[in-house]
Amino acid sequence: MTTKRVHPGVEQMKKSLTEGKCSRREFLRTVTLLGVSATAAYSMAGLPDFISSAHAAQKKGGVLKYGMQVQEMADPGTYSWTQKSIVSRHIIEYLVETGPDNITRPYLAESWEASDDLKTWTFHLRKGIKWSNGDDFNADDVVFNFTRWLDPKTGSSNLGLFDAMLEETGEKDDKGNPVKRMSKNAVQKVDNHTVKLNLNSPVLAIPENLYNYPTGIVHRNFEKEGGDLSKNPVGTGPYTLTEFRVGELAVLKKRKEPYWRGEVYLDEIRIIDLGEDAGAYLAAIASQQVDVIYNLDLTTLEAAKNIPGIKVVEIPSTQTGVIRMKVTEKPFDDIRVRKAVQKTCDAKRQLDIAHQGLGIVAEHHHVAKIHPEYFALPPLEQDLEGAKKLLAEAGYPDGIELSCNVGNTDGVWEQDSVAVLKEDAAKAGINIKMNVMPMAQYWDVWTKAPLSLTSWTHRPLAVMVLGLAYRTGVPWNESSYANPEWDAALTEAESTLDVEQRRVKMEKVEKILQDDAVMVQPFFRSVFTAVRENVVGFEMHPTRYYRFHKVSLA
Repeated sequence: MTTKRVHPGVEQMKKSLTEGKCSRREFLRTVTLLGVSATAAYSMAGLPDFISSAHAAQKKGGVLKYGMQVQEMADPGTYSWTQKSIVSRHIIEYLVETGPDNITRPYLAESWEASDDLKTWTFHLRKGIKWSNGDDFNADDVVFNFTRWLDPKTGSSNLGLFDAMLEETGEKDDKGNPVKRMSKNAVQKVDNHTVKLNLNSPVLAIPENLYNYPTGIVHRNFEKEGGDLSKNPVGTGPYTLTEFRVGELAVLKKRKEPYWRGEVYLDEIRIIDLGEDAGAYLAAIASQQVDVIYNLDLTTLEAAKNIPGIKVVEIPSTQTGVIRMKVTEKPFDDIRVRKAVQKTCDAKRQLDIAHQGLGIVAEHHHVAKIHPEYFALPPLEQDLEGAKKLLAEAGYPDGIELSCNVGNTDGVWEQDSVAVLKEDAAKAGINIKMNVMPMAQYWDVWTKAPLSLTSWTHRPLAVMVLGLAYRTGVPWNESSYANPEWDAALTEAESTLDVEQRRVKMEKVEKILQDDAVMVQPFFRSVFTAVRENVVGFEMHPTRYYRFHKVSLA
């Protein structure tokens, strides 16, 4: 449905589309964020809505077996892994949903509207939705979640997404960054099914930010009842959690009550943990021990294509590996050292070797060519002599020894990426020791190490990931980057509705981040998974935000 009030920006976007100043993709994303329904937006763009026809004649019943690591999932607001949310999103749900087409649609919110200046957002919640404990879903639940996310004591990464709802307290954290808290009246209950967000500065991406995986809506008594979803799985979703053992198994069973969004086919979903070995997951799907796997590793990709009864599914994404330097730690507090490391990178060689050329070259600023707000900067070429010169100026004429942490979050490509950088950097006198760590151990120290490769998942807008990863003082700012000029430039880009103007403003955002040499970021990668042919209705999502309530077994 469309909202009662049509934002004036919709007409502006129609004009831009007609005049060829924005692509259809940019048009669709923008007008749906402004509250136009996806169906209406696709119609305006002269396209059919992105609706799968795979759900026709599906059968009820059966148990789907899904191969994925089972991690602790106590507090959805502090999740740092997508895998946790794949289990919990069948129990708790989100205000909005961003689909495989990167278009944002209503979910627990029936509709929304933005003020002309993009500083006031009004969300109209669906009526008649029940929590699994019998309570009505209402505005109190939404207000509770926002208040909790934006309390620094919670430690939620959502602080980075909703910075426009924060104000400075006058205090400093242990790193000297200003401590922020939720502004007065930042979230306001209008009535039982209407919530208003009042921002300090305009932000276009508010709806899309609400489908980030730590923004699942928990019950308003979540903390009073223990603050652990795995032990008290109260939700609005179609399933409830009946068994849960970290590192082993999670079992989701269909609730007896009718689901508010309609038919649910599967009786049960079993998430089976097979460890960290990609080969184990391929063997499991080949032997029908599981029906779908979370990720298809590059080492098993070709083998999977040759197994009868298995479909390999691929989707472009902005998933990436960021070899980031902690700018507050020696030797990376010297920008000359950071620039020297960055100059040794051959991004095309990285992509070809570490990810078999399956992706797109990146430019060390975490904005991809497939992001709608991407601005094309002059290409950065490898410059070994320039790297040597900078090292000498920084006091390392004979080279430098560095150690880089790398985990095995999503396959061997992460280690291969660091290995390629190690080879190239050695030519400039930078000797990198690669410290390969088990996944759990890596994530215990990921924000502390001076140099490490972190795998970042897909976000449909660049401003989302930039706000999460590089804004001053936010929980996921692993590089400890703090540049007020860059923060202000990002805020400007976030607040700009016009696609051309926003792209122009992104030039400054990208250039400052690139020039400050916070990271070596060589490529964005395509992602793959494998699914057995008896699974009907499965759709690949670029962020792997899977929901199996519309999947069935043939």
